[in-house]
Amino acid sequence: MHYGEIKNYDIANGEGVRVSLFVSGCTHHCKNCFNAETWDFNYGKPFTEETEDLLIEYLLHDYIDGLTVLGGEPFEPSNQSALLPFLKRVRQSLPNKTIWCYTGYLFDEELLNESRARCEYTDEMLSLIDVLVDGEFVQDLYDISLSFRGSSNQRIIDIPKSLETGSIVNYRLRSEHIL
Repeated sequence: MHYGEIKNYDIANGEGVRVSLFVSGCTHHCKNCFNAETWDFNYGKPFTEETEDLLIEYLLHDYIDGLTVLGGEPFEPSNQSALLPFLKRVRQSLPNKTIWCYTGYLFDEELLNESRARCEYTDEMLSLIDVLVDGEFVQDLYDISLSFRGSSNQRIIDIPKSLETGSIVNYRLRSEHIL
């Protein structure tokens, strides 16, 4: 797997201050994608053990809330095979950090059921994720007022609760707790 970028202080892709990994490779090719260069599976740098170590080092800081994985497309099967061991490492070594993931695939229709995304790693990868933002970016549904997503079709899903109940449970943003 390759990655296009690492942001070690990201506030745009999930709650709090996050470390974000932008993986390379995506077959969705959404119109007006903000990161179209990452469609190429060979874009950027190889994802190595040194890359993992650097990400873990960034995540160690108390002010970092967690890791966000986006792209590109983290749920392309070839990316899942590389991400799964890394997400397990993050979960084991930093259990208090949250893991957010962005995908163009739909959680209930494509990640839980037969699709081009679903492979031997999908279920375990989902079990390690706290919040999933799903759905392709749709330019006609673009809305700048949305928190942590680009178009209104995209959902912010609480994965542990959704897997437990067997139905989609929307994630409740911290700002919604205050209201």
